[in-house]
Amino acid sequence: MKYTYFFLFLFFFANCQTIQEEEADIEEAVPDEEEDIVVPDEGDATAPNILLIIADDMGLDATPGYEEGIVKPNMPNVESLATQGITFDNVWSYPVCSPTRAAILTGKYGNKTGILNVDRAYLSSSETSVHQYIDEHSEEEYATAVIGKWHLSRNNQPTAPNDFGVHHYVGFSQGALTDYYNWNMVVNGVESTSTEYNTSKIGEMAVDWIGQQDQPWFCWVAYSAPHTPFHYPPSEMHHQVEDGSDLSKYMAMIEAMDYSIGQILSSLDDTTRENTLIIFVGDNGTTKEVLQSPYRGRRGKGSLYQGGINVPMFVAGKGVSRIGEREAAQVSVTDIFATVADLTNTGTSSYEDSESFKSLFNSTTSSRTYNFAETLNNDVYSYAISNGKYKLIGSEGSDDQLYNLIDDPYETNDLIQSNQTTDIEARQLLKEQVKRINHDIN
Repeated sequence: MKYTYFFLFLFFFANCQTIQEEEADIEEAVPDEEEDIVVPDEGDATAPNILLIIADDMGLDATPGYEEGIVKPNMPNVESLATQGITFDNVWSYPVCSPTRAAILTGKYGNKTGILNVDRAYLSSSETSVHQYIDEHSEEEYATAVIGKWHLSRNNQPTAPNDFGVHHYVGFSQGALTDYYNWNMVVNGVESTSTEYNTSKIGEMAVDWIGQQDQPWFCWVAYSAPHTPFHYPPSEMHHQVEDGSDLSKYMAMIEAMDYSIGQILSSLDDTTRENTLIIFVGDNGTTKEVLQSPYRGRRGKGSLYQGGINVPMFVAGKGVSRIGEREAAQVSVTDIFATVADLTNTGTSSYEDSESFKSLFNSTTSSRTYNFAETLNNDVYSYAISNGKYKLIGSEGSDDQLYNLIDDPYETNDLIQSNQTTDIEARQLLKEQVKRINHDIN
């Protein structure tokens, strides 16, 4: 009997050992949660901050990184954007500032908003601003601000930016300052006089507002510089020899703007900087008083020639993987609207006349096939349109002009009388596209 108990004991002991070994095998097969589960990178999922910086009257000829122009300003902070991101070579603005700003704000061409020059530089309240669009459509709660020049309201109405959905506005309403050291400052509709150097103050106000934010933000910083009146900024802000020339004053003003931009960028802590997308763009070409070669005469600011509408743009920061590259794709300033909407998780990449260029941050794929600009001078409507190779300029009461921008980038050889089939076909296709953009064109 005792042998029977002995064998039963051995049987149960062996079975227990087998069960324990199987449980151990199962435990070994289950992955360690802390080691094997991949945690998503929270930085990639975080809604990006957007810093949009606009220079006033600064063309390619006055911008480092572009071959146009002989004299260049010292701009280490803007140049760092080119080094760390993308330099855009084929961005079109409007010939003057207000239509450019309206196009960015609404994503529409001037023939839709009615803003085609600086004489009628006020937006209808029926327009939807990019700030209002973000508020209505973004999955994130963005804080928004415009710091600096507005120039889009009737009689310089001080509440206009806030009326268009800008959460915080501080700057000046008019198109140009008469004195950079004595100017009318508006803070959310309340006016006062500032005696602080305007370029410095704009940077300081941007630093202050950004530093107060605890949510994703979109900050539009619009400098008056280097718009007239030409002058020398405080000496610590520039490196120019003060020889009294307009060109040296103009370059000094640009350098002062870069100094201010540097203060904004250096105010961002590492985490904020890594999560911020920065766009720097000019609002139109260089004014004729300081226009440089290869642009000629009145082919700068105010004109539809390349010197008036082909403007600098650099993009760097969050989401940009193309480092130190150049981009030849066509981009319009209207596209900034859709790009900002795209970046702020509104689900929008195309809106009115605006196409997002976010795809260009990581590839060379672009959706824009034509660039377009227009103006109204002395009640005469004029336009320019390009497919990247050919450019057509049309004006009421004048002959059209046609240029091959690949062979003739500075528009010296008008092909409008050419009998070459490719030139004739290009003109016809561009004309047809213009009529689709503006139905009033015959």
